[in-house]
Amino acid sequence: MHSDPSPVRPVGRGAKVRAAVHAATLAELLDKGYAALTVENVAQRAGVHKTTVYRRWKDRESLLTDALAEHMAMDIPVPDTGGIETDLRALARSLVQSFTSPTGQAVLAAMFTGAAHLPEIAAARRHVFDDRLARAEPVVTRAVERGELAGDTDPAELFKTLVAPIYLRLLMTADPVDETTADQAVRVTLAAARAGALRRARDGDPASG
Repeated sequence: MHSDPSPVRPVGRGAKVRAAVHAATLAELLDKGYAALTVENVAQRAGVHKTTVYRRWKDRESLLTDALAEHMAMDIPVPDTGGIETDLRALARSLVQSFTSPTGQAVLAAMFTGAAHLPEIAAARRHVFDDRLARAEPVVTRAVERGELAGDTDPAELFKTLVAPIYLRLLMTADPVDETTADQAVRVTLAAARAGALRRARDGDPASG
């Protein structure tokens, strides 16, 4: 029996192929950066033919966008610890852990520097934020039901307040980002929420206009 001389080994179809290609895309991004990312290298690393990749993604930009969105959505779990402070702490610490990992750093570099000019990447950033907001909203809903937060607390404003100091350090100041950063973000966010600064805008409310 002759062995297959091809370096490409089939990995299956459907979801399995998609997962393999996504993983290969992130690995290539980590190893070589956005500028050197190619569909051919991704396909070889994933163990599929490049025609298989092109059947699902029209170019490297759409492939990268899909892989980034999937990675960012799946990498941050939705906590349910029974309390708003511990929920937010788990959420913020997960965010910090994700973005300070080697893969997280590569993802940030692609989304905010190397490929930041692409409309597809701008759309991916919006998709990632919307997805994270949708996943974090139950944290606020449960806190309201437990009486820990006011009923008009705006989940979007709370989430923005929570992540803002983390992103500031990651993208602007290059200050250290660790669990202390996450915990401080939680304290500030809860203080703002309990002071009524993160409520939903209503018709006629100055905050709405």
